[in-house]
Amino acid sequence: MKAFWLSFVPLFVAVDAIGVLPMFMSLSQGIDPGHVRRVVIQSVITALAVALLFMAVGTALLHLLGITLSDFMIAGGILLFVISMSDLLSHEKSQRRVDPDSLGAVPLGVPLLAGPALLTTSMLLTKVHGYPVTVIAVAVNILLAGVLFRFAGSVQRILGKTGEKIVSKIASLLLAAYAVMMVRRGVELFFS
Repeated sequence: MKAFWLSFVPLFVAVDAIGVLPMFMSLSQGIDPGHVRRVVIQSVITALAVALLFMAVGTALLHLLGITLSDFMIAGGILLFVISMSDLLSHEKSQRRVDPDSLGAVPLGVPLLAGPALLTTSMLLTKVHGYPVTVIAVAVNILLAGVLFRFAGSVQRILGKTGEKIVSKIASLLLAAYAVMMVRRGVELFFS
């Protein structure tokens, strides 16, 4: 059970469903509620498929390219740090208009849910806690994001705009701290 929570928490931060929620609401604004449900399902299925595929072949791909785990940890940590700092320092997360039929797959499923943060974190967690625990933690986090999207209107009323921003900034700060830890562990692994 401890391994699950040690996987769940960094993945929760990496998925950043609360931070993505305002973009989801903006992108799905004006879309028929029935279609929004299909968008949510499409985003969950896409994100889960991409994350599981990357977990399955990511290590082999790195090996094929001659990239060590310490290289990937350092690069992934730096990337996560840049992403988190961008979110921390920006006033609003970027928003853009997309085709309603593909909205669930792109950009919601990939790269907003299954983006660099989730892919890097999940691959590294499989090395520490194993595939079964990490797969369950990834699936639970993506499903939680789907539930949050499904009840987006209620969540927005509860948190309010200020609450959404605060939660998003805290999640970005946690992601930055996790990124620094990844770089530190990568450097330690390199020198060990």
